Amino acid sequence: MRYGYVRVSTKDQNIERQMVAMSGANVPAQNIFVDKVSGKDFNRPAYLRMVGRLQAYDELYIKSIDRLGRNYEEIVEQWNMLTKVKNIDIVVLDFPLLNTKNNVNGITGKFIADLVLQVLSYVAQVERENIHKRQMEGIIEAKKRGVRFGRPPVVFSRDFAELATLWKSGRISLRKASGVLGVSHKTFAKWARDS
Repeated sequence: MRYGYVRVSTKDQNIERQMVAMSGANVPAQNIFVDKVSGKDFNRPAYLRMVGRLQAYDELYIKSIDRLGRNYEEIVEQWNMLTKVKNIDIVVLDFPLLNTKNNVNGITGKFIADLVLQVLSYVAQVERENIHKRQMEGIIEAKKRGVRFGRPPVVFSRDFAELATLWKSGRISLRKASGVLGVSHKTFAKWARDS
């Protein structure tokens, strides 16, 4: 059986491009599973239903690898579960090297696809590390130039100290004191405790 998996990150995004690709791959409409949720993990309703239906020698079609997920370690884990445990073939339409059905010069498509996925996973990991390193370097340089990060420091009005003393001694209510300053009672109480 042929199955298709279509995913967009939000309900507002259009699935038409992916649906056209599924039609072009001759995936029956009733075998196309659609999720309109983030690809941050694989806990997605349609994906889980589809995995439950997949049987050995079925074929799964996906428009592009990022439709399967965003985290390459998890993609590799799912890929292995689908191709080795479930024993299905996967075809990524936009990336012919990720087609487990192909045989090239006696080398199986599963071997090539596994190799390509491992390389992609490694590249993604190195890029995440490089992004983190660049961020840290940027923060260090910005701090050298005097750039401050986080919320600006709280500047208390002249009335704060007096109101805090009145509130702590029980001569004014929390709501009254916070109302005078125009802040929430929780904010006032936090400031008074921290001062």
